Amino acid sequence: MISRSEIWETNKMIQEENLDVRTITMGINLMDCADSDLSRFNEKIYEKITTKAKDLVKVGQQLEKEFGIPIVNKRISITPISIAAAGTKADSYVSIAETLDRAAKEVGVNFIGGFSALVQKGATPSDRVLINSIPEALARTELVCSSVNIGTSRNGLNMNAVGRMGEVVLETAEKTADRGSIGCAKLVIFCNAVEDNPFMAGAFHGVGEKDCVINVGVSGPGVVKRALESCRGADFETLCETIKRTAFKITRVGQLVAQEASKRLDVPFGIIDLSLAPTPAVGDSIAEIFQEMGLEQAGAPGTTAALALLNDNVKKGGVMASSYVGGLSGAFIPVSEDNGMIQAATMGALTLEKLEAMTCVCSVGLDMIAIPGDTPASTISGIIADEAAIGMVNNKTTAVRLVPVIGKGVGETVEFGGLLGYAPIMPVNTFSCADFIRRGGRVPAPIHSFKN
Repeated sequence: MISRSEIWETNKMIQEENLDVRTITMGINLMDCADSDLSRFNEKIYEKITTKAKDLVKVGQQLEKEFGIPIVNKRISITPISIAAAGTKADSYVSIAETLDRAAKEVGVNFIGGFSALVQKGATPSDRVLINSIPEALARTELVCSSVNIGTSRNGLNMNAVGRMGEVVLETAEKTADRGSIGCAKLVIFCNAVEDNPFMAGAFHGVGEKDCVINVGVSGPGVVKRALESCRGADFETLCETIKRTAFKITRVGQLVAQEASKRLDVPFGIIDLSLAPTPAVGDSIAEIFQEMGLEQAGAPGTTAALALLNDNVKKGGVMASSYVGGLSGAFIPVSEDNGMIQAATMGALTLEKLEAMTCVCSVGLDMIAIPGDTPASTISGIIADEAAIGMVNNKTTAVRLVPVIGKGVGETVEFGGLLGYAPIMPVNTFSCADFIRRGGRVPAPIHSFKN
């Protein structure tokens, strides 16, 4: 039973503190669309997506109106296309991406994720076709998001895929150079990718999932910041308790929306992802939470400890509010999507190296970071390898979403618009790692992977 005081608190969080449900994401299995004919495969996936998701946006809008809770995005995730399309034997999957884009526009969602491949231990011919198709696919579409998983804690790192993905990121940047290289904002490279992530660009519908499922991602950095204002100067025990209580309330809101959306769409409820996902709006920033904790700027000494504290207590509060917490669940630190992070990066308080250290304790990794457009592909691969190694050794999800902005260098900015925001071009270590990446092969899994 939700009490009158909880309703009052929730209304206050929505009206004054930027609380929102960041996304309702419908996961759709495409395995039953398999066909040896590419045209028929495209017809089948278009039909299934537009049938299953035809009411997704309408129901989301109804819930917004009835509950007064902003639902920022309505999205779709699908079976990784490298798996679903393998039977076509096609030499390009660009037409599939265009079909997905058309289907997403037909049902009115913001993004569709799952133009993806899972190559942590090796690549199939279909995986290679998909990876080679990514630059052109993202250049020709607006709503399609792509991801590639290149490692896990159980399998190690596929360094051939790491090397190739550095090239793919740069090719994608070049093909969308006229739009600030925005194609790269829709491409993420994972280690330990999860099957039920509702957040883009990394969402895909895992093969262990039901045929169709509803996953909800909540968000509330502004709510956490406002809660911490009430305990300025208090000790860390009080700080942690405040974050836990706040995360509990935020998750309860997500649970309510998820269950109601599941019922109205007649689709099973999957998980709540309680990640704190910032926006470019002032007051809705992870960096401002750090400042409220006592740091002058994000990136100052103590930032990694502050993020670890935040991430852990968000999880602790969330799991008490719902038995279905999943996805990534913690705190995102995307530079371009967080006004406070943008300011910290602009003034030099936040560097790529500090962000990498922070990724050891955050939800994902190096997210929405703009770098010079002349950065070599091997350097991008080296950054991917570093981030994947953190995930592999620490048994956590890590990812890289870098945007090499063609034609721009350090000190300039790039504008993406909407939730993607804008970003300063950050400097990258210019010493070469080309020979290291060129070795190829596979980095074996760490010794703890044998625990069973």
